[in-house]
Amino acid sequence: MNLINMDSENRVVLNVGGIRHETYKATLKKIPATRLSRLTEALANYDPILNEYFFDRHPGVFAQVLNYYRTGKLHYPTDVCGPLFEEELEFWGLDSNQVEPCCWMTYTQHRDTQETLAVLDRLDLDTEKPSEEELARKFGFEEDYFKGSVSWWQNMKPQIWSLFDEPYSSNSAKIIGVVSVFFICVSILSFCLKTHPDMRVPIIRNITVRTANGSTSWVLDKAQTNAHLAFFYIECVCNAWFTLEILVRFISSPNKCNFIKSSVNIIDYIATLSFYIDLVLQKFASHLENADILEFFSIIRIMRLFKLTRHSSGLKILIQTFRASAKELTLLVFFLVLGIVIFASLVYYAERIQANPHNDFNSIPLGLWWALVTMTTVGYGDMAPKTYVGMFVGALCALAGVLTIALPVPVIVSNFAMYYSHTQARAKLPKKRRRVLPVEQPRQPRVPGQPGGSGTPIGNAPPGAPGSGGTGPRRMNANKTGAKDLVGPKTGPIGASIVAISPRHVLDLNPGLVMGKPLFESKGPPITAKEPSTNNTTASEKTFL
Repeated sequence: MNLINMDSENRVVLNVGGIRHETYKATLKKIPATRLSRLTEALANYDPILNEYFFDRHPGVFAQVLNYYRTGKLHYPTDVCGPLFEEELEFWGLDSNQVEPCCWMTYTQHRDTQETLAVLDRLDLDTEKPSEEELARKFGFEEDYFKGSVSWWQNMKPQIWSLFDEPYSSNSAKIIGVVSVFFICVSILSFCLKTHPDMRVPIIRNITVRTANGSTSWVLDKAQTNAHLAFFYIECVCNAWFTLEILVRFISSPNKCNFIKSSVNIIDYIATLSFYIDLVLQKFASHLENADILEFFSIIRIMRLFKLTRHSSGLKILIQTFRASAKELTLLVFFLVLGIVIFASLVYYAERIQANPHNDFNSIPLGLWWALVTMTTVGYGDMAPKTYVGMFVGALCALAGVLTIALPVPVIVSNFAMYYSHTQARAKLPKKRRRVLPVEQPRQPRVPGQPGGSGTPIGNAPPGAPGSGGTGPRRMNANKTGAKDLVGPKTGPIGASIVAISPRHVLDLNPGLVMGKPLFESKGPPITAKEPSTNNTTASEKTFL
């Protein structure tokens, strides 16, 4: 019997989320400086009636936590989200980095998801209209908004910004977005078509020449061609719209520095500025011989296609995919350069081993071009090895190129699929979520002069009344001192006597024992509280014990 009693005393019952777990106290001491290693009966969540500790936490995660104390290995339950698992481990005082390697990949998936969602938040893909308070915070007049002294410009500025920069914010913004896309397409189309020979107008000059017999005659000479005049007017109209758009967006932007540093905006105002520079050069520097070289810089206008990213979430995701796959792309370029140099050198010397009068590889730099074309599986055919050794090197180069390019591609595709799937999920997510307010557990007021909060009722209130100091019909969350007071009277630390409770009241205090409580039929006088005497227990208390 002593061994059985000792074993029961060494065990502890933990009620977590309504599921009872039983283990040894020595098991909980295996991992020091944690919540479970510091369990004492003086804690507020100890129930002296059921002799257990109650924690309103996730029971599924606690099963793995308790298994960690038993085996020293922390595994991740697959039916629990990662942030919830981290929150539970933090509550129990455990380190989340102690997760076993077999579960680490599954456990850290939520971190990748959180990083992806943070990136999508920065991309501003949401079409939900922000509230007035959010607009005030974004445009920097939050104080005026709370004071109620918002000016007309502060009210108009967010509307103008959303009209020109957020195409899906309203129907008017959609119209402005369609107009902007129209001018972008027309400008690029005009830039391409004006280089076609049928779209250009020749410049004809009359040249006086002297014939063999000494007479003079006139000859028409086509010196050069210029684009049709209609393209100039089209460019003027398009760039007038681009100039207006840049100025309006800059004036109404919430942050001027971020607007100037934006890569899309840099392309926009450089392309627009190139048009005006081209006009000035045609007016004042057309006589220069190398003036046509300056037209090369007008190629920046073709970069206006990137402005379409403001109107297409797919283009934003594509650009972000290349950013996220920068390491894989760098690795791809590195292996390509390595293979190009190796195979260019090999094919150069392979073609010189045998007699080859039609050798195309006169130098290694020419071999670099051939290796690049071969590894990328383009194969122009302008250069080809003629010897058997060179053909063997060419076959190895083609195989190496296919393997080198194919390895990083799945990573890039998976990144794009990840961003796209999260974007689609966010679009279907309900915008308004129901708020869950944190509710504290109700605690009964303590009576002055009595420890713990379990004492005589206040006034004439019954023991279970809300305003009483006695313990009501709720879960017993008393401390160690209050638990002993249920058995017999005891003098408190400041000399106040604590009232003993009869067996009938003890059963009424615990709802778990109400269904099976016995019916007490006392033939004698009822058991009442007595003042503490010099003896440790009274006669009625001995009967109760």
